[in-house]
Order: sequence, then structure tokens, then C-alpha cells
Amino acid sequence: MSVLPSSAPTSALERLPPLRSVHTTSFADLLDQFGISLLVTTYQAGKLVMLRADNGVVNTHFRSFPKPMGLALHGNRLAIGTALEVREFHNVPAVAAKLPPAGKHDACFLPRCSHATGEVLIHEMAWGTDSFSRESPASKSSTLAEGSRLNDEELWFVNTRFSCLCTLDRLSSFVPRWRPPFITALAPEDRCHLNGLGLVNGEVRYVTALGQTDTAGGWRANKKNGGILMEVPSGAILLGGLSMPHSPRWHQRRLWLLESGTGTIGFVDLGAGRYEPIAALPGFTRGLDFYGSLAFIGLSQVRESAVFSGIPLTERLSERTCGVWVVELITGRTVAFLKFEDAVQEIFAVQVLPQARFPDLINDDPKILSDSFVLPDDALSDLPDALRADNLTPPARPIQAPSKSALPGTRPK
Repeated sequence: MSVLPSSAPTSALERLPPLRSVHTTSFADLLDQFGISLLVTTYQAGKLVMLRADNGVVNTHFRSFPKPMGLALHGNRLAIGTALEVREFHNVPAVAAKLPPAGKHDACFLPRCSHATGEVLIHEMAWGTDSFSRESPASKSSTLAEGSRLNDEELWFVNTRFSCLCTLDRLSSFVPRWRPPFITALAPEDRCHLNGLGLVNGEVRYVTALGQTDTAGGWRANKKNGGILMEVPSGAILLGGLSMPHSPRWHQRRLWLLESGTGTIGFVDLGAGRYEPIAALPGFTRGLDFYGSLAFIGLSQVRESAVFSGIPLTERLSERTCGVWVVELITGRTVAFLKFEDAVQEIFAVQVLPQARFPDLINDDPKILSDSFVLPDDALSDLPDALRADNLTPPARPIQAPSKSALPGTRPK
């Protein structure tokens, strides 16, 4: 695999600090072949990064946010968890068609609403439903928003500071819905470092934490191998002895996991109660999404600090890499990578944008935001024809993954 420098913005604002990256030629080929792009958050650099194929290279497009962490995509809706709030954006194709250069962009996410949560250390997020009732042992401490129904799809997020899973309502900072049975109080103490959230068929099912501990910051004492994987509906611990696990994902009838402290990706043998790594990578693995039989994995350098000292990864590698690695699930082989240099050192979330080759997200352009409007369908008939987007651009198409039967092959060009 040959390595090329990535294409990046060249404005003076974005040159300080440098946001350089390099990538294999196969990375751009994969994005182009599948017609996808990637979203990546880096809380350390305060950026949302869009990775987009552009004439044989990867264009890295940056938008600034205060400590962006979790991402959740559902159709044309995108939620981003930041330092103090959850921000929601909607894809508006009519705006994408007007962005320069003409005809280049096929998706454009505009801000729709934000919800102030306070500093709850938001980690992973997903739109889904719960399959457990408030009477189940694992959810005795759950609080449901007034008027909500158990099986309605909602935005769920990991509230790491309060050691719980949450949703949102109009009045509260957050609505606690579930916490591990061993957590005895709803306290802002990061007792177990709850971090990962996994769904099965749209239902909340799995979480990861860095320890089975019930004291303020108690997980830190045994971070090397105190991590756990839990099943949410039952509250059961399915697997222990993990090194800083993150990103549980159900894909192709398997439960996948990143054991970040060892820098690996693997699957969980639920019958045997065992984690089976398929690949060891050159960084702290955190942030995971799939397309067909390929895994897109975030890697972080991780600093030599009290949080990351003494874990197997730092003992195995004196120098770690930050970037996105693409691994073939069948073989564990790395088929492509993009490596950040200089300013970007840690990654949290990685999200595939299917059917969006060259997206943008607008969060700080007053001109575009002041003149872009989304109205209910029944109001469009009252607009002059010249102002109606349906006369100017194709109708909106939800961003969604193709069916399994329609998935393209997974070999790079």
C-alpha cells in the first residue's frame, strides 16, 4: 500500500495548529468504491472530521466543536455529544446542492436543536429502544420521561459522570434510564467509567465499563484488566478481566469489541465467555463502525499519564499512532489506514455515512444558516415556486445502510 498526504483546508485558521494526515491509496479507493464517507470526533483537538474521497486522495474536512465525543446517526439525523450539550443536525440535500463547487456535495447537515446536559462526560450515543421494563432487576433505578413509552425510539447516551444510560426530555438535563446494579447511587463521580453502548436490532443491549466499582473514580485502581462487558436488560456481567474495553457492536451475528488497553479488535464468544482478538493495531482502539465485512477503527496515541500508564498497549508500543484503520473481519488484515499527524492525537467516535460521498456540516457559517429554511410539507404549497427546493433539487433521501444482499464486495480496488 502506498501512502499519500491527505487533502485538507488551507485557511489560516485551520493551519494553526497543523491538522495534517497521510493515508494509503486504498483508503480513498474504498470510500470511492462504496460511495461512503466517515465522520470522526477528536475531543482532544476539538474537531469533527469528515473523511471524503476526492480524486484519488482523502479530503479531511474539519469543523470545530467543544470537546466532541459520541456520534449517533439515524436516517438524516445526526447527534453529536459535546462538553455541555447534545447537538442535533439534519441533512438538507437542497442546501448541499448549492454549496461550492456546484454539484460536489451530496449531503449537508444543518443545526436543528441543542440540549444542555451539563458536564456529564457524554460517551457513546445511539438512537434506539429499550427491551427491558421498569420492573426488571437491572432497571429498578430507571426514571422514564413523563409521557414516554418504553418502545419508542429515542436518543440514548452514556452518562459517564453519573454512571448511567440516559435519554432526554424537554425539562431535565438528562433522564436516567438504567445503571449497573452494582452502582448504588446516582452521583457525579464517574464510579465505573461506563463508556460503550451497543444495540441489537435497534434495542439497547450491551455496555462496557472500565471497572465493577462503586466509589468515585474507583475504576482507576485496576484499569489494566478490570474492564467489563454487560448485558443491559438483565444487568449481568458477561465478561470481565478486560483491559479498558470500548465500542461493543453487534454485526453479522457477532458481538464485536475493542479492547483498547491492548490495542485490539475482536469478537466475544458468548458461549465460552471469552474475548477473541482478530488484530492488534498500533494505537489505543476506540471508535468502531462497519461497512460489509470491513471494520473502521479509531486509534489514539494516548498520553503517558496516570490514566493510561501500566496498560498492555503502552508496554507493547513505546510510540502509538492516531488515525483510522480499516480491518478485514474475516482475516484480521489491515487493508487501509489514515494517520493523523501533529494536532490530532486522540479519537473517540468513528461513524460511516453510507450513500454520502462528499458531505458537509454547517455549524458556523452565518450566511448559510440565516438563509436556509426547512418547512413542513403542508406549508410548501404557500411558497412561491422559485423558492421551493423541490423545483430546484432532487427530494431528500434518507442516509441509510444498504441491505445485506445489496452490499458490494469488500476488497479494495
